[in-house]
Amino acid sequence: METTETLLFQAQQRARQMGLPYKGALLPTEAYHVLQESAHAQLVDVRTRAELDWVGRIPGAKEIELRAYPGMQPNPNFLGELAEHIDKNLPVLFICRSGARSGQAAAIAAEADFKESYNILEGFEGDKDDKGHRGKSSGWKAAGLPWEQG
Repeated sequence: METTETLLFQAQQRARQMGLPYKGALLPTEAYHVLQESAHAQLVDVRTRAELDWVGRIPGAKEIELRAYPGMQPNPNFLGELAEHIDKNLPVLFICRSGARSGQAAAIAAEADFKESYNILEGFEGDKDDKGHRGKSSGWKAAGLPWEQG
C-alpha cells in the first residue's frame, strides 16, 4: 500500500482534475489507510441520525449531521459543531451515504478555513446497483472496511 503522503497527494490531484473546491478526494480504501496511518486525520460522518441508526456506523467517526431527517433541512449548527470537535489545522475526511453530502460538507469546511478538507468518494453505501440497492458494488461497506450495525 502507498504511503499516507502519496495517497493525500493523489487525492489532491484528483480534486484538482475534478474541479472540486476542497483539498482532496479519496476512495474509501485510501481514506481508511490514511485514518489508520495518521494520528492526525479526523473522520466526520455527516449522515443523518436515522441513517446512522438504521444503516450503520463507522467506529471512531465524529457524527455531525449536515442535514436532518426527515425533510433533509440543513443543520444550522453544522459549522459550529465542526469547529467544536474538529481541529481545522489537521486533515478532516468527510463521509456520507454516497459522497454527495460529504462533498458539500468538505466544501463548506474549506470555505470556513479548514484547509485540509477531504471528501470520501462513493461514501458509506456507494452507488445503487442494477437492482437499485446500495452497499453492494461501491463505498465503504462494499470495500469491507470496518463498520457496525446502528
